[in-house]
Amino acid sequence: MVIEGIPQEITVIRSTRKTLCIQLTRDGSLIARAPLRMKETQIRQFILSKASLLQRHLQKMEAENKALQDLPPFTNNEIQWMVAEAKKIIPDRVAYYASLLGISYGRITIRKQITKWGSCSAAGNLNFNCLLIKMPPQVLDAVVVHELCHILEMNHSKSFYRRINQIYPEYDRWMLWLKEHGNLLLRRFIAAKQQ
Repeated sequence: MVIEGIPQEITVIRSTRKTLCIQLTRDGSLIARAPLRMKETQIRQFILSKASLLQRHLQKMEAENKALQDLPPFTNNEIQWMVAEAKKIIPDRVAYYASLLGISYGRITIRKQITKWGSCSAAGNLNFNCLLIKMPPQVLDAVVVHELCHILEMNHSKSFYRRINQIYPEYDRWMLWLKEHGNLLLRRFIAAKQQ
């Protein structure tokens, strides 16, 4: 699908889903995921309503692509160092915030992930991305608090975020930093895995 005002062709994928969404892939392609019976005019209107947002995301991706030209993929030694440092630092941060929340937790695992910064299982086991060690410490703390709060609430409700902000009032600020800067680190990590 070609839409005037959108700089590239959009691939439309129809399925049994109930809502329409637009996906910007890592290579800069645009995909519209639409319900089976949605009219093309509705898809076009939706995409046009998101044109300025799409432009911002495309510009951000172009900036990241330029930055990646100057930043090499992580080496195996760098990745091993990140894992080792994360294993030293993250458990202490988890213990600190768990005591503030008055909760216990299960196992802590450090992973070399390309999609998630952290996760919490129903059993209270915590996983963290080793790349967090390359972030400002406030970002690491924000992710730790987020995952620990999942032990209390396995959802992303208003109550969940209220609980986070009670323990870590600067949560929103540092998660915004992660959203704006974290993708570049992930892309360097992905490039390292592809070598």
